[in-house]
Amino acid sequence: MHPEPSSGGATEPRWLNAAQQRAWRAYMDGHLRLNTALNRQLQRDSDLSLAEYRILVLLSEAQGHALRMSELADGVLSSRSRLTHQIRRLEAQHMVRRNSCLEDGRGVMAELTEEGLRRLRSAAPGHVEAVHRAFVDLLTPTELEVLSTAFDRIDKQVAGQDI
Repeated sequence: MHPEPSSGGATEPRWLNAAQQRAWRAYMDGHLRLNTALNRQLQRDSDLSLAEYRILVLLSEAQGHALRMSELADGVLSSRSRLTHQIRRLEAQHMVRRNSCLEDGRGVMAELTEEGLRRLRSAAPGHVEAVHRAFVDLLTPTELEVLSTAFDRIDKQVAGQDI
């Protein structure tokens, strides 16, 4: 849809052509449906949200299974306040605990507990199978490489900037 051009000397927007619009809408719809389906699978099978699963994964991959809250927020692409709420829910389920940072005493560390690691290990096989069925198995190796290259570029360009 192309709104009526404004009169007032404003620069005309760079409207999407048909191919660009098709790609953009396919991305938006596919991304939303994929995340919704993966979230539903995790909720159903493991009583975890996709966001909680991502937090547990990043903590499991970190040295000592712990990260500063600020690093964790950056890693899960979340605001610090939203992450704090998510961590509180995970703490209530004994999957994560928060501690003061031993290095400087100012920061707060999120640490994966044994219960969190157990829940992650229990959830991972079903989640990975769902990722295969809904994403990996639908694409050729070349398509997977193109997606990786494209979204790495987009991530680097958009990270930390207002567009």
